[in-house]
Amino acid sequence: MTTIHTLGYPRIGAQRELKFALEACWRGETDVAALEACGARLRTANWQRQQNAGLTRVTVGDFSFYDPMLDHARMFGATPARFGELGNRLDAVFALARGTPSQPALDMTKWFDTNYHYLVPEIEADTPFRLDASVLLAAVREAQALGHAPKPVLIGPLSFLYLSRSATPGHGLLARAAELAECYASLLAELAGLGVEWVQIDEPILALELPADWLAAFAPVYAHLAAQGPKRLLATYFDSVSAHADVILKLPIDGLHLDLVRAPAQVQAFLPRLPAHWVLSAGIVDGRNVWRCDLDAALAVLQPLHARLGDRLWLAPSCSLLHVPLTLQQETRLDVELRNWLAFADEKLAELAVLARALDHGADAVAAELAVARAACQSRQHSPRVQVNAVRERVAAIRPEMARRASPYARRAPAQRKRFQLPLLPTTTIGSFPQTPAIRALRAAWKRRELGELAYLGGVREAIADAIARQEALGFDVLVHGEAERNDMVEFFADKLCGFAFTEHAWVQSYGSRCVKPPLIFGDVWRPEAMTVDTARYAQSLTAKPVKGMLTGPVTMLQWSFVRDDLPREAVLKQLALAIRAEVLDLEAAGIGIIQIDEPAFREGLPLKESAWRAALAAAVQAFGLAAGGVADETQIHTHMCYSEFNTVLPAIAAMDADVITIETSRSNMALLDAFGEFEYPNEIGPGVYDIHSPRIPSEADMLHLLERACSVVPVGRLWVNPDCGLKTRGWPETEAALAAMVRAAHAMRARLAEHISAPASEPVSA
Repeated sequence: MTTIHTLGYPRIGAQRELKFALEACWRGETDVAALEACGARLRTANWQRQQNAGLTRVTVGDFSFYDPMLDHARMFGATPARFGELGNRLDAVFALARGTPSQPALDMTKWFDTNYHYLVPEIEADTPFRLDASVLLAAVREAQALGHAPKPVLIGPLSFLYLSRSATPGHGLLARAAELAECYASLLAELAGLGVEWVQIDEPILALELPADWLAAFAPVYAHLAAQGPKRLLATYFDSVSAHADVILKLPIDGLHLDLVRAPAQVQAFLPRLPAHWVLSAGIVDGRNVWRCDLDAALAVLQPLHARLGDRLWLAPSCSLLHVPLTLQQETRLDVELRNWLAFADEKLAELAVLARALDHGADAVAAELAVARAACQSRQHSPRVQVNAVRERVAAIRPEMARRASPYARRAPAQRKRFQLPLLPTTTIGSFPQTPAIRALRAAWKRRELGELAYLGGVREAIADAIARQEALGFDVLVHGEAERNDMVEFFADKLCGFAFTEHAWVQSYGSRCVKPPLIFGDVWRPEAMTVDTARYAQSLTAKPVKGMLTGPVTMLQWSFVRDDLPREAVLKQLALAIRAEVLDLEAAGIGIIQIDEPAFREGLPLKESAWRAALAAAVQAFGLAAGGVADETQIHTHMCYSEFNTVLPAIAAMDADVITIETSRSNMALLDAFGEFEYPNEIGPGVYDIHSPRIPSEADMLHLLERACSVVPVGRLWVNPDCGLKTRGWPETEAALAAMVRAAHAMRARLAEHISAPASEPVSA
């Protein structure tokens, strides 16, 4: 019989139980015991869902109270000495993830090209790896006690090292591979002692164009693991690993998982030489998107594999189902036709079950299920809702000059300085202010139609006026309206654009307790009317200082949505860019002089293989240019990027030609800014001096230290002062305390640099 399994499962719960339990614990309303009890209930429910779907082995180790990379760092003792001795307590997770009064949290970045953030382990040269697998082993016993056969999932030793950061300058992490492999071997021995038959070892870095020394390390590292049971399934995903087939096929493993959604052709590089005892796990159902699987097309791929491999063919999603919502069953208000086009995590397991039965018993055994899937796919393909001819015509009419500003930055900058008269080191924030319970209640009542339009608008305007007043009192130079009316930076705009649809409960974890509900791009995208102009005009009327118009950029709109798969992504990106462009021009016409087009996802959507970056970056730069390129020289365009590895794409970021870019730099002590300095980034830049993802309130001295670093790297005349990111998730008391310290730090630095105001703008000024 064909085995079906999953590489991982959503862990937040159908009602986001994990999110609320975490936040209650952090607020001190519940204790760690209550949080752990919530985790046990979620694991039990997830395993039961998998068993109900026909999985013979449930996945263990995919559940985490914050992040699996962090869990692995703790399991192998790879935690920074600056946090002291943390042990394996759950509160240690939160110290590392959220920081302490004396220590900033671990750095955070995106997991490959997804919107999931992982915490980056800091590994020091003199910190020995020490195995403490008590948490994982307890989960295995927990699953066994419930009658399940557990399949533990581990992040592979080389992927763990590659995705970590050396905390010791000049120390290469690859040198620690053999030592870490010994810990993994001990862990496998302990799992074998519990009767575990299979373990899944994820090595997603194999989808990258790996350096030769890292690729060469696979053979000796996996040789360390060969003597220890259980059987080892090497899991790869997100792209083809066929370039590394010679290395992979020589590894002492017992099975291989391939992503046949992102890279269906790669199976041909392995199938002729697949060792006789290996299983092949075919990732045939899309673990990254929400559209129903074309079961006929999937069977066409699987049947030849099944004829050759028989029971050695396993079926799985292409990757962990962490990246999709849990279940479609709760979406009772979703348009019926559109709902029939979708499959979330539960439905994807059901699709795998249908495919397995078709392979084992023939297509006739599942004729009814195949017919339903076929009808849904045909409905989506031929629906008149998905294509708008006027949108296609506007995209076809795009001219190259539309994607760039009329004048270069060197000509625009003096015009903007004359218009805004800002001081040295101008202060601003990224856009959002705390979403208080009152604001959330207001928005919820309006959404439930318990509140009229005028009453809702009045409540929003009260929040905007409050945000403007607080910023005036704090002494900010460029203000924001605070985004009280916005639930999410993508969903808010998607709700006002045609071609998007929305769910009620389709939450996906972004990091920790942070969940997002990505909209669905099912058809051509266009803007029927202005989206933010009235709000921006009102906010600007409350102050003589400039107030930024706040928009989400086309790349981020694309990357943070579930995107249609029946049209090239570049075509969808152009549609989004034209929609944002129309809004930018309307804001300018309304007198808004500074417009921020956020692109935090600019880097994360790149192909995994660097050789494919050029075309993708060109498309992203063009999209931003289309959105921003139509305004006058005096209009200042800002963009914001955060929590991603931007060092390698700086030429493309410079080509975006935003007048001001704000970036996340506080967790890394301005390390990212060094790259901007070495690159000699030509425009203005605001390196974040305040980590908003941690409850820790930085002092004026902390931020002054970061500003000193910034002034030593970037010409002072081109520096801005701002937090790392928006402040939506924080509370007002901590926000005002941190922002007041930030403004004081900026004023102190201005005073310190007063004698250098006349220094040439092309030269960094030492603090």
